[in-house]
Amino acid sequence: MTEYSVDGARLWSRLMDLAEIGASENGGSHRLALSQDDEDGRELFLAWCGNRSFTAVFDKIGNLFARRAGRNPAAPPVVIGSHLDTQPNGGRFDGVLGVLAGLEVLETLEDFAIATEAPVEIAVWTNEEGARFQPAMMGSGVHCGVHSLAEKLAVTDASGISVAQELERFGYAGGIEPGSRAIGSYLELHIEQGPILEQEDKTIGVVTGGQAIRWYSLAMSGEETHAGPMPMAMRRDPVRHLAAVTQLVYQIGLADPDARATVGVIETRPGSINVMPGQVRLSVDLRHPDEAALQRMHDALSEGIARLDKTADGVGISLKQIWHSPVVAFDPQLTGAVQASAAARGYATRDMVSGAGHDAFHLAKVVPATMIFVPCRGGISHNEQEYTAPEHVQAGANVLLDVALQMAGTQTPAGAAA
Repeated sequence: MTEYSVDGARLWSRLMDLAEIGASENGGSHRLALSQDDEDGRELFLAWCGNRSFTAVFDKIGNLFARRAGRNPAAPPVVIGSHLDTQPNGGRFDGVLGVLAGLEVLETLEDFAIATEAPVEIAVWTNEEGARFQPAMMGSGVHCGVHSLAEKLAVTDASGISVAQELERFGYAGGIEPGSRAIGSYLELHIEQGPILEQEDKTIGVVTGGQAIRWYSLAMSGEETHAGPMPMAMRRDPVRHLAAVTQLVYQIGLADPDARATVGVIETRPGSINVMPGQVRLSVDLRHPDEAALQRMHDALSEGIARLDKTADGVGISLKQIWHSPVVAFDPQLTGAVQASAAARGYATRDMVSGAGHDAFHLAKVVPATMIFVPCRGGISHNEQEYTAPEHVQAGANVLLDVALQMAGTQTPAGAAA
């Protein structure tokens, strides 16, 4: 299984080249989904695929698929995927590592003239981050039937621009139907986005599944008024109740060491220094590796908000769940293949559950799927300082290559280089 290895220098060079598209001031990347920078990154990826004659198609939600043919064109492909969009102040590795490691796998197959029985394909999923359009993992969700295409096309960003408008602008509206592209098995390489592998000096995270996630939109409604004339006691001020709401969220998160609770967005409206806001909107993110425990967190949040709503004089407080990703279990055969590859190459491993959401979560609902993690410095991600070492990038791509070869079935022509 370790007869072939990827070209780590080539993969690293590609990562750095793509990072220059949407490069941010402090060394990170800014490629929001379906923005011009996101499209430019996709075009560079497609150009690299075209240099090796890999065929590419796209679907109506903007997912890209680049294929290296197999000996049996009817066989469902082994698909390696991730995303190229980033957070507003994202890093150089989140998502893009999985895509470009997939390209490196295909190029390695070409370099060594390895014929696979099944095709091997790269998927670039649309709007994995959910930073510009919600929910996250949108493209893979539509592909897997988790989301309706029509509903997601109608989603708008903060400026009122819809997913459909941006897809039309970049020419994706005429693509194939989402989900019509068969997948035999799915692999995704990603940075851990946490500190465990680095702390334990492990090279490969064998990802057995993913924790459950719920997202909420929380609104507090009062009455905006001039900051000067209105007496404090007569105000219907939602900001006055903000501390109680955030305290509730963090009490829920701190009650269980495996729980996670985050308020990621706080927005006051109209947002003027001399106007008491009439509206406050918050995002809430709850996570837990146990579905029943996450349900208890949900219940505690819902009941707590209902109590606060009753006691907030003149201010209405409401909660709406906008996304739920259940606990995910990855395919045991694939996780076993990751473990076996790492052992054969001498990479130290650790079994782990993903704390972050990934496209693989949706894929695991419909096909055998798994993920491979590599360390990231300080566990920092969704941040311009995000970093993983070149040797870890290469190690993860080598494991990805091994598992893809095992799943696709190989036949090397006589006399080919090894």
